[in-house]
Amino acid sequence: MSQPIEVTTHIIFRDLLRNQPAIVDWNHHLTMARLVARAFRTSKSLLIQTGIATHRLEGKYRLSYLIPALLWHESVTIAIPQAFQARLIETELPQLQQWLGTSKPVYCGDSPPPGFNGLWITDPQSWLSLQLDPNVSVVTNPIAIDGADELNNWAQELLTFRLNPQDWDSLRLSQPANVWDKIIDIKISLMAALWKRPIDPYNCYLLDESDRLIIDSLSKLLSSELPANWQRFYLDLSKKDRLLLAEINRTRGTFTLAIAPTDLVAELTPIWERQPSILITSSVDLNTKAIGYRQELGLGEMTSVKFPLNRQTDLFKLYIPRWMPMPNTSKFQPVLVSEIKHLLNLINDRPKFVVILIQDTPLKAQLAAILAAEWGTRVQVDRADLTEANILVCGWEFWQQHQDDLPTPELMIIATLPIPSLEDPLVAAKVSFYKQQKQDWFRLYLLPTGLRILHRAIAPIRSSHGVVAIFDNRIDRRIYGKQVLAALNPNIRINYLDLSWLDSA
Repeated sequence: MSQPIEVTTHIIFRDLLRNQPAIVDWNHHLTMARLVARAFRTSKSLLIQTGIATHRLEGKYRLSYLIPALLWHESVTIAIPQAFQARLIETELPQLQQWLGTSKPVYCGDSPPPGFNGLWITDPQSWLSLQLDPNVSVVTNPIAIDGADELNNWAQELLTFRLNPQDWDSLRLSQPANVWDKIIDIKISLMAALWKRPIDPYNCYLLDESDRLIIDSLSKLLSSELPANWQRFYLDLSKKDRLLLAEINRTRGTFTLAIAPTDLVAELTPIWERQPSILITSSVDLNTKAIGYRQELGLGEMTSVKFPLNRQTDLFKLYIPRWMPMPNTSKFQPVLVSEIKHLLNLINDRPKFVVILIQDTPLKAQLAAILAAEWGTRVQVDRADLTEANILVCGWEFWQQHQDDLPTPELMIIATLPIPSLEDPLVAAKVSFYKQQKQDWFRLYLLPTGLRILHRAIAPIRSSHGVVAIFDNRIDRRIYGKQVLAALNPNIRINYLDLSWLDSA
């Protein structure tokens, strides 16, 4: 009788680690490999929080799911971001196949050929898009999703349908000439209503009842011969729990209509029921069972494991001054600017790459101008082509998009925690949905989302053993501050700064 695959995987992986000491750079290889192999054998889903940034090219943990995938006798799908696929296919998989003595076919593309039996490499968005398309016959072999921290964002974007400015031209040309002027008039009326809204940093607005009446008046004019995008628009608009939003480009004088789901559970639950899914994340929940994360995505019962970080290799220095005013007070901004200038003066003679994360758009511009007056062109705003001597002032979204392309910072300054703002209409609508369900919207949605963003943002600092300075004293004054500190572990916290401390970064 043959032994279970998890036993085979353990033996082969153990011997590999002994003979290839260069890959012994993570303490949890064998445990994760056994868990993944068992998930294949039992067809049970699995969630792993590795603690390691899943968006880094060198992903130490990847051997732990690639080896079981190559040893498993049936097809396996690996969903991994495109940026990593070339290295995976050209270097890592051929090397592993040679070490393991396997010859499993590997195919890379948006969908595998009919009857393919091997390892299908695709990117998570393409796989998810196929799963969400009711007109596509999906592959139901086991799926390992690398970087599943972003599943919520991917699904939200894929399920959001947009009517772009050019779609209005397509609509007009599809209709009889006698209604062309009326279509234009309705578009102008809608634009006038939108432009009356106060300017906000998101340039996105939830449409109210009067806006919907304008759109309803349009539908009464139209014939049944609609362009495909308008057919999709009205179909999605008729669905329950859909938000109607307008995204405004004030510079160009255009707007985009968007329909987005408030809740992803109904859309995503059927996907997880089709096949065993292995979700590999960095850190999505302080809870080992990741209850909040699973509820948010409609994930049912599954094995859930959270690996601890290494106190020797993942340690960084954490500075949180206790005297800061609260972020929502008028005293906060001048004290913040003064403290940041003090920090930068301490390292003035030792060029280090510094990142200053500020979500408040006006404050970001003001701070950049103040710093540029003293540090000149070293200070750059939302720019990715920088050197190790630069000071980058940016928002959280920019840093998430570009942190892999930038030098590793030795000092990161965080003005306020990245808890989603209720000024964002999509965030406000989701909070309203949680309230309707009588659920704790802060504990289940806002706080976990903010902690995921924070965990990913500081990942490079761990590799450089650098310094993170956080000027949001809600960490010390709010009950949830303990959860924030737990998410930042392991670290060395200190309440003062000196030159030797910064020099050791």
